[in-house]
Amino acid sequence: MHYTPKIDTDQKALEINLNNSIYGTFAEIGAGQEVARYFFKVGAAAGTIVKTMSAYDKIFSDRIYGEEESGRYVCESRLYKMLDHEYDLLISRLQSAGEEKTFFAFADTVEAINYQKSNKGQGWLGLRFQLTPGGGFNELVLHAKMSDNDSQLQASSIGILGVNMLYAAYYHYNDPEKFVCSLLDYLQDRVSIDMIRLSGPDFETEESRDWDNRILTFYLVKNKLTEVAVFDKNGVSIHPSEFLYRKSLMVVRGNYRPPTLVTEDVFDKSFSMFNRQIEVNDEHSEIVAELTLENLTRHDRIDIEDFLARATMINAMGYKTIVSDCSNHQKLINYLSDYKINRLGIVIGIRELRTLMVQKYEKFRDGTLLVAFGELFTHNIRVYAYPALDDNLEELMTLENLQLPEGIKFLYRFLIDQKLIVQVENYNEDILYIIPHGVFTMIKNGEIGWENYLSKELVDIIKKKRLFYYNPDRS
Repeated sequence: MHYTPKIDTDQKALEINLNNSIYGTFAEIGAGQEVARYFFKVGAAAGTIVKTMSAYDKIFSDRIYGEEESGRYVCESRLYKMLDHEYDLLISRLQSAGEEKTFFAFADTVEAINYQKSNKGQGWLGLRFQLTPGGGFNELVLHAKMSDNDSQLQASSIGILGVNMLYAAYYHYNDPEKFVCSLLDYLQDRVSIDMIRLSGPDFETEESRDWDNRILTFYLVKNKLTEVAVFDKNGVSIHPSEFLYRKSLMVVRGNYRPPTLVTEDVFDKSFSMFNRQIEVNDEHSEIVAELTLENLTRHDRIDIEDFLARATMINAMGYKTIVSDCSNHQKLINYLSDYKINRLGIVIGIRELRTLMVQKYEKFRDGTLLVAFGELFTHNIRVYAYPALDDNLEELMTLENLQLPEGIKFLYRFLIDQKLIVQVENYNEDILYIIPHGVFTMIKNGEIGWENYLSKELVDIIKKKRLFYYNPDRS
């Protein structure tokens, strides 16, 4: 979507101030009262602001919002406590007296860059808001990362983002993609938004399927608000900091169009091997599917229905999903590095491994080949290669017989000997003849027999929801 903001931040704040139906409170912790400041600055704030506050002292903050089990203050749970407290207080005191008002409570808890510049600016922002006077509330929650190398600039960016959130909520609620894109108006290259969660009665009706949080997550990545975003097995947007910190993670990149019996074998055998090798139990490790924009793109476009079909399949298998704009694994690794992951396992097919090795060899023949591979294969990363049949479906392709250019074989053997690349064990060789694209074509064309290549649960979902262009009238 080619979106260009039409009005600047001050104009947005003023337009909200002049809208007599929008009325609410601001509670901000960590980067000053930057959001409220915009509304005060442009004038007519009395028409919008009920109250502003900032509880910087931790003890004082705990007395108002309650303590956090984690001991952290810049976290998702703190944000929700702030929203609960401020919105409930607002409604209990003003709802009956403001029948023509649509109330809101804005909250943020932010960690700006410190004086020593030893941290990275990031924070949680939330907006609880009504679109109908006296109606139920909707809720918009974001996680943002700031890129400016100065605390005042970071504080300013939070102010702009907060104004954008209110404006999107009240003026872009009819256009999901514009809603998402507008969040970074006048913030390009200063802020990234790597989680968005929107819920509430105005966005959860039969007619509002386009507000599915999986689609909003996809829009974040597609429109370059972030390179990586995640939703869980229920399709709810989540942030890596809330479930990955100091855990071990296995990522399975694939097309999932559709996930076949081979796909399920990849997850089962890879994760079992991963947990044995890193000597952790399931409580301290996670496995997620990864969908990249590259794998979602067909003929230079991305079909939302196709994306939702794949996401629905992954959800039905019980896995979280990473949506990424990471055509190479290094970008994903860089993103995940913030969460101090103990061990990272990346599962790829043997064909993809060959492509990866050859591409790096051809790109770095100038003597920097070792450096290029060193960036990918760090001490806590292991690549798990799942075997496949060759193009003729006759010969088995494994780590031992993979055909590579002569100039890279020495490095390839080193990576295997150091167990930086390992082959998935105990895989089911009897099902390797199943090719996802062939199964997809069978479903699309109404051919018989495709049901034999997927689990019964996934077959039933495809038929019930008519995914992947399934049409029972063609069967």
